[in-house]
Amino acid sequence: MIKEQYLHSELTGKIIGCAIEVHKILGNGFQEVIYQRALAIEMARQKLDFSREHQMDIFYKGQQIGTRRVDFFVERKVMVELKAVIRLEDVHLAQAINYLEAYGLEVGLLINFGSRSLQFKRVMKPGSKS
Repeated sequence: MIKEQYLHSELTGKIIGCAIEVHKILGNGFQEVIYQRALAIEMARQKLDFSREHQMDIFYKGQQIGTRRVDFFVERKVMVELKAVIRLEDVHLAQAINYLEAYGLEVGLLINFGSRSLQFKRVMKPGSKS
């Protein structure tokens, strides 16, 4: 499922495990906020350090131009963006990659609870060799 050579693979594996547990219990069909709350409970049970609705500054050429709230920021290393849609689209992946760029992070997860089977994608900053 997760390749060990990837940066933070153990951590992303734990996060995905938490999401699988949430999806196993709740299934699909709820609003994103319900999954966000359940995932927060599951990650706390797994003793992961995270912040929910983490506000991060967005910069353009060194100047702060706004803020964006990421669904989760885990262990100060991995951004997690949740969706509850029938299927992930390219625009969702592009959004997650843009957030990595804007936040200066290397690794993120895009997790979709809206389909019958849990969907997740590991996203990496373009040009990252991790």
